[in-house]
Amino acid sequence: MGSRPLSVIVALLGAGLLAPAAPALDLDAIKRTGSLRLLAVASNQENEFLNSGSDARPGFDREVLEGFAKSQRLKLVIVPLEAWDALVPALLAGRGDLIGGRFTATDARRKHIDFTDEVLPTRTVVVTRKPRPRVTRLEQLAGEMLGTLRSSSMAEDLAAAGVPVGRVDLGIVPGGVPEALRSGRITAAVWTLEAAILERERDPQIELGLYLGRPSSLAYGVRKEDPRLREALNAHIRLLRQTGTWNRLVVKYFGDTALELLKAARQ
Repeated sequence: MGSRPLSVIVALLGAGLLAPAAPALDLDAIKRTGSLRLLAVASNQENEFLNSGSDARPGFDREVLEGFAKSQRLKLVIVPLEAWDALVPALLAGRGDLIGGRFTATDARRKHIDFTDEVLPTRTVVVTRKPRPRVTRLEQLAGEMLGTLRSSSMAEDLAAAGVPVGRVDLGIVPGGVPEALRSGRITAAVWTLEAAILERERDPQIELGLYLGRPSSLAYGVRKEDPRLREALNAHIRLLRQTGTWNRLVVKYFGDTALELLKAARQ
């Protein structure tokens, strides 16, 4: 999801509006605190990635990270933030130990932080709702009123496609894409593949169309000063894949067709 441009982060640091990086809290130091602090967008705490209100269905990322925390004898603590572009500055300021909750590994973010191995493949996809036809060609975008989230990786992909600003509604709030499509506020949404798969499970009128940008990954963000934490997380992610737990969690949270769709998006 969303990202803040490098120039903006540098400007804020220079103006003293972002706190400088705190001393590194790599894995040994984190263990001494007893808690693993997960930075996540607050609106993402009640969905298929993070659900703070349900132990029966805690969310994909919460299950993965609670398993990791338990293996390290730590307690997972979610630190909620209000906006995607606040996540990297908060991590650099030492307000948390890692970023998760449907977080996209982008080139812009890699300039400031490191990422774990892929947790889930993702892709930006153009979504419509019947009876609106599917968007399957780039030139069709000019005939749509498009909507996506401001400061997001989807907005970056849409801008790279050359769509005029006047054809894009950037006021869609997190979780607001389905209602914007149903109400006719927008005719097509530029969305993440995993979110579109979930919504199609709930609403069979949803149509997945053209991919924008390159295939990318959801992963956990860590500070560059914390290599041991990154390595331990990578080992845990590999174990989940080797044991089949990853496949089970994908089907549990994203439906029976998710594995096939995620694989196809990689091609």
